[in-house]
Amino acid sequence: MPIYNAPLKDMEFILNDVFQAEVFWGNNPNLNHIDMATANAILEEMAKFSKNVILDLNRAADEEGAHFKNGQVTTPKGFKEAFQQYAEGGWIGLGADEEWGGQNMPKMLTVLADEMIFATNPSFMLYPLLSVGAGMALSHCASQEQKETYLPKIYSGEWSGTMCLTEPHAGTDLGIIKTKAEPNPDGSYNITGTKIFITSGEHDLSQNIIHLVLAKTPNAPAGSRGISLFIVPKFMVNADGSLGQRNTLGAGSLEHKMGIKGSATCVMNFDAAKGFLVGQENHGLAAMFIMMNYERLSMGIQGIGASEFAYQNAAQYATDRLQGRSSTGTKSPDKPADSILVHGDVRRMLLNGRANNEASRAFAVYVGQQLDITKFSLDTEAVKKANDRVALLTPIAKAYLTDTAFNAVLDAQMCFGGHGYIREWGMEQCVRDLRIAQIYEGTNGVQAQDLIGRKVIKNNGVSIFEYIQEIRQFALSLNGTLKIKAATLHACDEVEQITHFILEQTKIHPDFANTVAVDYLHAVGLLSFSYMFARICQAAEQKTESFYQNKLLLADFFVAKNLPGLSSRLQQIKTGASVVMQFSADYFTTLA
Repeated sequence: MPIYNAPLKDMEFILNDVFQAEVFWGNNPNLNHIDMATANAILEEMAKFSKNVILDLNRAADEEGAHFKNGQVTTPKGFKEAFQQYAEGGWIGLGADEEWGGQNMPKMLTVLADEMIFATNPSFMLYPLLSVGAGMALSHCASQEQKETYLPKIYSGEWSGTMCLTEPHAGTDLGIIKTKAEPNPDGSYNITGTKIFITSGEHDLSQNIIHLVLAKTPNAPAGSRGISLFIVPKFMVNADGSLGQRNTLGAGSLEHKMGIKGSATCVMNFDAAKGFLVGQENHGLAAMFIMMNYERLSMGIQGIGASEFAYQNAAQYATDRLQGRSSTGTKSPDKPADSILVHGDVRRMLLNGRANNEASRAFAVYVGQQLDITKFSLDTEAVKKANDRVALLTPIAKAYLTDTAFNAVLDAQMCFGGHGYIREWGMEQCVRDLRIAQIYEGTNGVQAQDLIGRKVIKNNGVSIFEYIQEIRQFALSLNGTLKIKAATLHACDEVEQITHFILEQTKIHPDFANTVAVDYLHAVGLLSFSYMFARICQAAEQKTESFYQNKLLLADFFVAKNLPGLSSRLQQIKTGASVVMQFSADYFTTLA
């Protein structure tokens, strides 16, 4: 039976020691309603819920899956009761505005609460996650009347939300969607089209489902400039807030998936369904990106949760598994085998997972802090700087955290040997469930293109150079005896130089950036992890307890075993593009 114990002490360390959250919150009049005692109480309650309620549902939900019959979807056994408990606990609105029934908690805290749910039951987490994202889009872009109608019900869990973007022929290129929105005399629209891969498109957890649908009006401009966003409820909402007749929409089928089988991923058909415009016509993509960027950070958190879950189970298994002999141990017939922890490669794999968890968690909280500045700060210059930083780091949070998490989960599975391939240990499900995090909300290759194209080249590297300078200044403040100091400063120089190289090469070869985008994202990701370990070391170095000293040792492991991967990425950027581009399209079509 898989285990999970929320890493509450690690979470408190990141919040309180590394990022001094209580000071940060106390200095902001919009956040001084929270202190570390409150934060710890929230995390402790989420730890209980994740372990005692939804962990036991995870494997059963994978085996049972969501059920589809005549357009109706039934979630796996136990999900409905767990969702009700989750909603009644106020968790859906944890970070939402109090005006709409939320608790107005900072993102620095909610990312840690989300991690625990993703660790114990990612299929379950996707149901409220889409509601929170829909709520964010509406709170930013909807009319006051729309907010009053939908947001309180969404955050209470009475209603839920989706985002309907992808169509059979249109994934990343949303500019070619075919879903139509025909205006009605009463100001509503008739929405007609088919959407695929719609998470939580139909289910039995809430009374109503509020679909946010991208569509094009009759005279819309071509491409992405002609996309509008519409609220299309499953049940119409009467003037008094009660539910009326069923809208002309429904699930056509469930997708048959590799993992997250307890999550209902639907094909949704809209047949002149009544919808209501959000914001202005032809401005829908910008509104939807508010939701998409929230989901992208959430995918990174999904990676952290999976990696933590896998690490805990692998470490426990390695402790208990007696197999092989230590080369330095005392041989005795009474002790026929040692724990596999004595083997260096097992330790390497476990340390790789632990290092990923520590750095990823810190990075998620760092991005969360930037988001808190954008939402709560009264300093307009600080808000602008934080918005730029969030835009730069969102593709890294999504892609790098899920790439490294997937590798860490594979390492954890390998620690089990053959048992890692067997269902009851939970590792094979963890691998399958996590794989989607690298794919949905824009594949990680698309995230890499976004980073290098829109966030670096488009503004001539201004944002990335500012980020590198922040890291450099922090590293210079560290104790000179810490290995992470020199390593981080060297990484700053290396990433800065390769960025200049990319900017120059792109002027000569327009396709250059696309071929090196993934390598560049991983280079910036490694630098970011080095920055996080630098912050961890600063917080831990003056404390003698083993908990803190082990943080320093883990940073040394990162410097010795993980950070050298930066050199490989840089070399591939310098020499790999020309090799890729020498293959014409004909090469691949002839093979096919």
